[in-house]
Amino acid sequence: MNITYNKDIGTKQKALAINLDPQIYGSFAEIGAGQDVAANFFKAGASSGTIAKTMSAYDMTVSDAIYGALKVKRYVSESRLMAMLDHEYSLLVERLAQQRGDNTTFFAFSNTVSTLNYHKTNEAHGWMGLRFQLEPNGPYNDVVIHVKLLDSDSNQQQQAVGVLGVNLVYACYYYHATPNIFLLSLMDELSKDRIQIDMIRFEGPNFEKVDNRLMSLHLVKYGFSDAALFGADGENQQPSEALYKKHIVVIRGRFRPLINVHMDMLNTGVKQFKAEPDVDKKNVTVVCELTLQALKERNADESAEIDEKDFLDRVDILCSLGQTVLISNFHEYYKLVSYLSKITNLKMGVVLGYPNLEYIFSEEHYKDLPGGILESFATLFSRKVKLFIYPTLRNGVIMNCLRFYPPPHLIDLYRYLIANNKIEDISNYNENNLHVQTDIVMQLIKQGVTGWEQYVPNEVAAIIKERCLFGFPCEVPQGRQLEAPKDEAAAK
Repeated sequence: MNITYNKDIGTKQKALAINLDPQIYGSFAEIGAGQDVAANFFKAGASSGTIAKTMSAYDMTVSDAIYGALKVKRYVSESRLMAMLDHEYSLLVERLAQQRGDNTTFFAFSNTVSTLNYHKTNEAHGWMGLRFQLEPNGPYNDVVIHVKLLDSDSNQQQQAVGVLGVNLVYACYYYHATPNIFLLSLMDELSKDRIQIDMIRFEGPNFEKVDNRLMSLHLVKYGFSDAALFGADGENQQPSEALYKKHIVVIRGRFRPLINVHMDMLNTGVKQFKAEPDVDKKNVTVVCELTLQALKERNADESAEIDEKDFLDRVDILCSLGQTVLISNFHEYYKLVSYLSKITNLKMGVVLGYPNLEYIFSEEHYKDLPGGILESFATLFSRKVKLFIYPTLRNGVIMNCLRFYPPPHLIDLYRYLIANNKIEDISNYNENNLHVQTDIVMQLIKQGVTGWEQYVPNEVAAIIKERCLFGFPCEVPQGRQLEAPKDEAAAK
């Protein structure tokens, strides 16, 4: 079935279309500041054909009495949202299934939202979800999103929540078969200056073919969010909840594929970070970051579409090794640090290769900043952030912090950062890894040349062979011999 996306349908038209559908019937439960979604359906007209019940539990004690007490008292949270969906949907089916279940697709909409307080000192955000049937007496599906509210006025934020809620309900019923259109439609009558959607999860029998990891990628690709996160299990996570009050260590790379040098960077960098006196070893989260730029590097055309299979190949490898993956649109490191600093105030570490140290000190990358490189450094090295530099082999010489010479007018700045423990060489690395380049390993894999396995972790080699990833030929030609890489550039 071909689905046509009409972005000109207004909020009132969407709500009225739902209200006039005789099969769609359900309830709305909104707690906190999110009181505008049900109101849009009432204002559209014919709401008696859609709304079985609306309710709001603003008081925390009342909310606990209805949905159960929370172990962690965070009422604007995914756990509270799921408790609301469970309760409201079960109650709806229990009370109405016998009477109208054969002719009705039930739904339960819930949200829990915090808009700006009077002093504007809080983070305005919310959780929103819909549990719904697509056929009478059928199984239910869930769509859950997390949204950041960016308007400077709480009334405008509430209005944005109301529009987004209508968009979500409409998309679930009319765009469920086309996830990309589903995502795009969520921003109808909204703008990226008003909201950011940084997490979305599709669950249920009607979404069995939807890969939530790709949905995370699309959130960033469409500009709905600057970053998206998912865990080793492939499940989407909300960054502010997953990384809240954590020491974060980030390693950025293409990971195409992940080779021994990446693992050595990761292991030695994390070990060195944990040895810092102001780091709690038990509270460290390691994040492997893939940027949109890194995903496009294989294409000469910057406007080219990202190869989704190639993206999933990389993610499969990282997740198989138990890694948490961050997809971002942060080309510059200072933007990444700025983003993470809003989530945690604990010390962070950034593990990077020597070429990236050179990149960071190249002033041409900061021409768009009024304060130039100094403005970027004020963010990059703010609070408790430390860079751990992995060496590179060039013309037989190991290049590290001691051999790095920035432009003359930046030498004193560089010495200041070294003296104040902001930049440090990674020690105890495996020098044998410095002779291997990622692109050469990639070529060997594609050619099916015997022996490439020695350059990647055993688990990675097994997955590449089993799933024929990165162009590995499932039927390897016999008699191919390995030609050792001659490049002495380190894989980054």
